[in-house]
Amino acid sequence: MRCTALWALALGAACGGSDGARVLHPQSSHAPLSLAADENMVLIPDGKYIAGSTPEERAAAYDDFQSATMTDTAREQHWFETEEDRHQIALPAFRIDLMPVTQAQYAELVTAGKAPPPSIADAELARFSWTSSTPPHDRLDHPVVLVTWEEASRYCAWRGELRGQPRRLPTAAEYEKAARGTGGLAYPWGNTFEPAKLNSATGGPKDTVPAGELAAGASPFGVLGMAGNARQWTSTAAGAGAYLVKGSAWDDHAGVGRAASGRATPAIERAANIGFRCAGPP
Repeated sequence: MRCTALWALALGAACGGSDGARVLHPQSSHAPLSLAADENMVLIPDGKYIAGSTPEERAAAYDDFQSATMTDTAREQHWFETEEDRHQIALPAFRIDLMPVTQAQYAELVTAGKAPPPSIADAELARFSWTSSTPPHDRLDHPVVLVTWEEASRYCAWRGELRGQPRRLPTAAEYEKAARGTGGLAYPWGNTFEPAKLNSATGGPKDTVPAGELAAGASPFGVLGMAGNARQWTSTAAGAGAYLVKGSAWDDHAGVGRAASGRATPAIERAANIGFRCAGPP
């Protein structure tokens, strides 16, 4: 779904969308894209799902990474050894964004004076930096990146205030269930890495692409962009001053982005390959 499609949904969202009982903040008319995205959140039902990975899955992921990069960096640095062994987890129902938050949606928070424009002092990544308070014009419908954990959390809370219902970053467990369904798939679409179903360093443009562009990579629940394009912040702490980032990005290779995998990342990190999405009650 492109940014223009979200504009088509904006009027209904700003007026309360399909749930007229919700109380909207008076400034909701200034956030049509964010509220349109909110209307399209996906319900993940309560119940158990298979979490974690088997030693065999991790070994295969290391082999896939080595085949794609001709290096054994992942295995040498034990990237996947923090993954829990397979087990079942029961979660209550929740909603999660259909797609990652886009540059245009996040711009509504910046315009409201609630966050600084995303930028980075790195010439190689200048294409991701905003000019003043404006996102790069050629990537309005791409996932927003260069946001810290606190800024991502702030956006979700702000959107929740406009909607009249709490919004937050998903937990790592919620992200995993939304990504793999209940049957324990390694990737959102299945158990093998398929380059055509995500934006990665294998055959990708070495850059972000519009959110939701690769619908073939949808999860069993129909959630888009859970692997590839941009990694995503979660609310799950991963050590002092760090949080777990799930998914994978445009510069990642095979093996990374499996639903069970994640990476501890400093909350202050402002990276061109990390974005986010919001979650909330059913």
